[in-house]
Amino acid sequence: MYFVLIGLTACSIQSQDSGLTNDLANGSARQSSGWTVGLDPAEIVDIEDRSGLERLVIGGGCFWCLEAVFELVPGVKAVESGYAGGTWLNPTYQDVTGGWTGHAEVVSLFFDPAETSLAWLFDLFFKIHDPTTPNRQGGDVGSQYRSIILYRGAEQREAARLAIARAATVFEKPVVTELTPLGDFWLAEDYHQNFFRLNPEYGYCRLVIVPKVGTALDFMATE
Repeated sequence: MYFVLIGLTACSIQSQDSGLTNDLANGSARQSSGWTVGLDPAEIVDIEDRSGLERLVIGGGCFWCLEAVFELVPGVKAVESGYAGGTWLNPTYQDVTGGWTGHAEVVSLFFDPAETSLAWLFDLFFKIHDPTTPNRQGGDVGSQYRSIILYRGAEQREAARLAIARAATVFEKPVVTELTPLGDFWLAEDYHQNFFRLNPEYGYCRLVIVPKVGTALDFMATE
């Protein structure tokens, strides 16, 4: 990922959002609507114990951003950063950023459909990234940053198709989100997991992730 202008703009973000960043990192921030920021450790489920949950795999820019946002959502029980949509087996971050594996940076969400709907998750997804820019999100440029939904079954495919159609009525430019079946999902390296929570002072977190989290909180507060 490209860290464009971080040195010039991080200070202004820090002055405006340092409290929000710290609260997001420790999970203590709350909105007046009652939304709790961050996954409650008591609700995080192990990979072996996800019965009754649905899985959604999506990508739209750096997976640090998507992970930070979807950890805010009640009903989302686990978020994992990884790689999907490519051809290589067990790719590394270096392989994917090289652009030759075909993978996108994605997150795998496990959520309780009794607490949050697939359609709502898609609407949040389109709220916090730009699906009209092929192979980039802001300063993050490359096919690994493309907008992509990797569906599991006909129901998810139809829900994704409808969500893309809704997004197309909002954006002036054509929506270029890729819609494709989920094949292999490869878990990203440990240092990519929970990146925002563990590195709230990092320049990219302040410059790019904090504004996306703010947008997500505003969206959730209206629901």
